[in-house]
Amino acid sequence: MSREIAILIDGGFLTKRLPKLVSEEHHKTPANVVGSIRFMCHRHVERLTGDTDQNWHRHVYRIFYYDAEPFEGQAHHPLTNKQIDFGKSDRATFQREIFDLLRKQRNVALRLGKVNRLGGWTVTGGRMQKLFRTRAALEQIDFAQTLADGSLNLSSEQVAALADCKHQWLDIEAHNVALDLRQKGVDMRIGLDIASLTLKRLAKTIILIAGDSDFVPAAKLARREGLQFILDPLWQSVNDDLYEHIDGLQSGLPRPTGSAPAAQEPHLKDAE
Repeated sequence: MSREIAILIDGGFLTKRLPKLVSEEHHKTPANVVGSIRFMCHRHVERLTGDTDQNWHRHVYRIFYYDAEPFEGQAHHPLTNKQIDFGKSDRATFQREIFDLLRKQRNVALRLGKVNRLGGWTVTGGRMQKLFRTRAALEQIDFAQTLADGSLNLSSEQVAALADCKHQWLDIEAHNVALDLRQKGVDMRIGLDIASLTLKRLAKTIILIAGDSDFVPAAKLARREGLQFILDPLWQSVNDDLYEHIDGLQSGLPRPTGSAPAAQEPHLKDAE
């Protein structure tokens, strides 16, 4: 039996993109997520082999799923002042259930890195730049002088600037503030597995489901050794200079509503 296809999935990237590609019933629970992963892999194998048989695993060497163990630390939230135990959060529980289900799936191997705390709390969603801009408005106001007689003598522009500052700060909610956490070891594991699959001739085709360019050196190695290297960025845009390092661009999940058809993207080698 030929098992010529290896599928490598960046789990952190997948779980972020999944809500934009499938309905809630296909990502609401850990079982839904795993079901969507199996559907995606099945679609990839079917498109490559033309085999519509339900026993699609016979073409798969292994499905590698890369992610990081949930952060186990604790910290006080700067807005709510509540102690957060990240290891017991809903998100951590959700991730662990996904991992447990994947361990029971056929031909699946987990490759788990870890999450490190790099710094303190940060404001997410582009709000930090807006907050920085409030400094310029405040610098234009001499509070020592305006408060000397017990009153604020402000121009209409300064009043508007203060109102905007207040709006920017009060607009920050608890979910807009996050601890500075970073995955460690995930990209390295992907690169090592691509090299191992290539040099040991364990597969003829590698499908990588990921969204960044850190895989380029490993992809170049695979292609130089004669393997076919296919990228699935889950309909996220890909830099033009990456196309020379892959053999095809193929999606295992439906195109999100409102995105441009592949035919309008001239640099795609094999978009579907």
